[in-house]
Amino acid sequence: MKIVTWNINGIRTFGGGIKKALDSLGADIICVQETKVTRVATYCKDSATPSAAEEGLTGLLTNHEGAVGCYGDQTDFCSEELRLLDNEGRAVITQHRIMCSEKEQTVTVINVYCPRADPEKPERKQFKLQFYKLLQSRAEAILKDGSHVIVLGDVNTSHRQIDHCDPSDNDEFEENPGRKWLNAFLHSGGEEGEMRDEEPNEESAVTSSETIRGGKFVDTFRFFHPSRTGAFTCWCTLTGARQTNYGTRIDYVFADRLLAEEQFVAADIMPEVEGSDHCPVWGHLSCSLLPSSKPPPLCTRFLPEFAGRQQKLSRFLVKVDQKSTPSEQRDELPGSQEEEERRENLNPSGAGNVSAPLKPREKKLAEVTSSQNSRKASSTSEDESPVTSSAPEDTELVSDASLQLHTSSTTEESHKRTATKPSTPRPTAGHPEAKKGAPSVFWKSVFHGPPPPPACKVHGEPCVLRTVKKEGPNVGKQFFVCARPQGHASNPEARCGDGRELMAKLKLKEGEMEKVTSAETTICTATV
Repeated sequence: MKIVTWNINGIRTFGGGIKKALDSLGADIICVQETKVTRVATYCKDSATPSAAEEGLTGLLTNHEGAVGCYGDQTDFCSEELRLLDNEGRAVITQHRIMCSEKEQTVTVINVYCPRADPEKPERKQFKLQFYKLLQSRAEAILKDGSHVIVLGDVNTSHRQIDHCDPSDNDEFEENPGRKWLNAFLHSGGEEGEMRDEEPNEESAVTSSETIRGGKFVDTFRFFHPSRTGAFTCWCTLTGARQTNYGTRIDYVFADRLLAEEQFVAADIMPEVEGSDHCPVWGHLSCSLLPSSKPPPLCTRFLPEFAGRQQKLSRFLVKVDQKSTPSEQRDELPGSQEEEERRENLNPSGAGNVSAPLKPREKKLAEVTSSQNSRKASSTSEDESPVTSSAPEDTELVSDASLQLHTSSTTEESHKRTATKPSTPRPTAGHPEAKKGAPSVFWKSVFHGPPPPPACKVHGEPCVLRTVKKEGPNVGKQFFVCARPQGHASNPEARCGDGRELMAKLKLKEGEMEKVTSAETTICTATV
């Protein structure tokens, strides 16, 4: 049995086809996160058909037969808090039958995409910790019921300093609440030699807490590779950090201790698989899967979209209460999806800004200005024409409001000069001077290109322009940094210190700024 977890950062990662990508991983169960369609999804081969499945950790989203059950003690959570924790769709649970040492058992796979703690949003930090707490409660309840448990996915916290590219850069690394939770969730003696030297007690059951010191789960990667360095699963693609392996290990395959000791034979990461800012993580078990004869109702094969029948148009329409006004909208739930992820879902390809149409007042002003210009132009001689005569009269699409005002003022000034200065004969269409790139001269006078970027002090290479995205007094400001990929300060091939001092002064991190595209640099040349 082979199981894989992968944060794919959008279903478009499978550009060559989903089935082809899944087959290339060679796994029986594949758990993906951040699909940008749903939060998480679990793909199972026919040979790994689950016997039960459900969405969420609380049980509030389960209204069908074939649920996993075992929800644990939820008295520490209020009903509203439980609803919010499952509101973002961050967990899918499947239960499978396995054959271990000629004995049929069950294993429950919990596929999770844990929240990210935004330092600027304290409520998200608390939301993340509550999600951790709920996850642990549910996993231990299923384990206590007699099933083996595998928790895997994007946990969004690097456990130890060996799992981080630059732990010294983080103040109070060990005091991070997420790492403290991992210390309590995972078994303290997680190293391979220490764990395998111990003789398992045959009389102890999976539910015996006395034989398990500390947490009840094991990090399977560190179980087989306790001292491997540079084993990262996530990198910042904005700074090219994957080229220098400047990342973190935040994707895990956790298993209960007994399952890890007796059935896991290997576990590793797959940094060679590209397409996302994360790489897959896999685990191999010696036990074999027993497919269920009947899939649970949560399987997609039972959804109407996959029924193989033509759907009625009325199915895609929603009844609207006539009493409610169109302006009424649902209040946004507190602690819901963070703004950064919402922007990724709305614009996953990063296509940049889209110009908005002119407001009615601006449109009316443009029409008045156009009529005034036309009256001034009619007072001049017939053989003279304004600079903008090549554009149609009803043109309303303007990429930038400032460009529109600039063009209008230029046109008005040209009319004034034409009215005061004597007219000069213009070259005809067949004249050689008319073919001499007159349009290019005009457009160059309108769109001034960006100045050449400065060179970094260490490598002498052209820098790149960055824009501050972090909310605060410096938002929108721009500065130049070394164009090389991000890496450790001791790496000569990585980005040099040119720009680091400014980033430190502005209290910026890599994710709080963006690279300016070539289209933006034509109008954004201000620097801090």
